[in-house]
Amino acid sequence: MLKKLILLGLVPVAGLVAVSNPAFAAERVISGEVLYRERMALPENAVVSVQLADVSRMDASADVIGEQEISPAGQVPVKFEIRFDDSKITKNMTYALQARITVDGELWFINDTHHGVDPLTSEAQTILVKRIARHTTDALHGVEWTLVSIEGFGELPDNPVTFSIDNEDRAGGRGPCNGYFGGAKIDGEAISLSQIGATQMACEPARMKAERAYFDALGEVKAYAIDDGQLVLKDSGGKEVLRFKKGA
Repeated sequence: MLKKLILLGLVPVAGLVAVSNPAFAAERVISGEVLYRERMALPENAVVSVQLADVSRMDASADVIGEQEISPAGQVPVKFEIRFDDSKITKNMTYALQARITVDGELWFINDTHHGVDPLTSEAQTILVKRIARHTTDALHGVEWTLVSIEGFGELPDNPVTFSIDNEDRAGGRGPCNGYFGGAKIDGEAISLSQIGATQMACEPARMKAERAYFDALGEVKAYAIDDGQLVLKDSGGKEVLRFKKGA
């Protein structure tokens, strides 16, 4: 009798073991590249993020199925591979790839059109991203400034000296003698100018002296302020080194 009870007791346990054995989900991969058409290089600290998302519901945020972050990104085209669980894919739902490029947390590029995809495809994907237009309502971008004074320097030459920063953060203008160019990085009221280069034309001594003073001052710039419509560039101690007015 005891033997029969033991055997009977084993029957439901065996049944439970059989029922609780789930099917194993398969890992899938969707791959491709991210690129853009703008003729510019990415900074060394650029980051590319690519997501595979369920975008079926228009009234809700996308459900991310898988993603990859490439840091540092290098240069385009940037290759990606997103690994995901195929059990998360549901028939008749809508899926898309979303890509973005950020620099220091600031969005630089994004795909602004829907990139629909079958998540189970083996075909490589090409995601085209576009440059985010910078807001030019700030005080610096897209304005040409004319030099009013160089701190500690006397009378300026008659020819106008200009300074501007475009929407790609390229700085440049016309010095007392030569045209010049470089890069600008702006963070709040902080600004730094880098890799300043210039043409190599020779001018009369007075203009060359003013040019040396001007370029030396540009190298000291660490902050800016708008004072009664004029642009004031300052050194690390907050001292004014250059002053400009708008236009000619």
